[in-house]
Amino acid sequence: MILFDRFTVIAGPCLLEGDAINLEVAHVLARLSRELDLPVVFKASFDKANRSKLDSARGPGLEEGLQQLARVGDATGLALLTDVHEPEQAARAATVVDVIQVPAFLSRQTDLVVAAGETGRAINLKKGQWMAPEDMAAAVDKAREAGATDVVVTERGTAFGYGDLVVDMRSFSRIRAACDCPAIFDGTHSVQRPGRDAGSSGGDPEHVPALVCAAVAAGCNGLFLEVHPRPETAPSDASSMLPLARLPTLLGEIMAIRKGLAAERTAAP
Repeated sequence: MILFDRFTVIAGPCLLEGDAINLEVAHVLARLSRELDLPVVFKASFDKANRSKLDSARGPGLEEGLQQLARVGDATGLALLTDVHEPEQAARAATVVDVIQVPAFLSRQTDLVVAAGETGRAINLKKGQWMAPEDMAAAVDKAREAGATDVVVTERGTAFGYGDLVVDMRSFSRIRAACDCPAIFDGTHSVQRPGRDAGSSGGDPEHVPALVCAAVAAGCNGLFLEVHPRPETAPSDASSMLPLARLPTLLGEIMAIRKGLAAERTAAP
């Protein structure tokens, strides 16, 4: 399967919650993919190992999580993505998913990046919040030298002070130039406010549409969006998710932006 050779949307709930929620989201994504002729990758985590609090929801775990993901793939035909936190998880996850994701906090963990690359699956490397776009070139090289042939980098913003992330719209062209790979924009994690929700990550999801449209206009090669039919009930990242019902309108807007940009390039002398 060839992934990320055209504009692609990675979307899904933060955590796998069970077949009911997973499939509710996935069927909407599959329908939008068909209607818009837009490649969509279903994203959900089997474990969120980097939670702020000890009692935060973690997810169903590796084996049950992969079974849930497999059922999504079987029911919808969507490509699948999940993140891994330990090197030994990569090979097992690769038996089910099409894309292995390395979390932003772990983007410099050599053993993890190499293990992901060795699977031969597509790799999504999330840029650390403290890293410049050019800093990701070393992580991309690690994945490629380990065997990955399809690598993308996802921009989620840079830490600004103690509670905000700021997205530099120049980052997408800088990532492409430095890493020679597609640059994806994470439209939902970029509105997080780390530590602002009683010690957990808060967020300002009302800014997601504006940032997404700006990133598309700035030339990102795809989007990463955590979506949920009822964000207030989500066990993880509830304060930064995009409501699933708002996704069709947002995707329509970004397709219009891309169409307008393409027409302008065609008309240019």
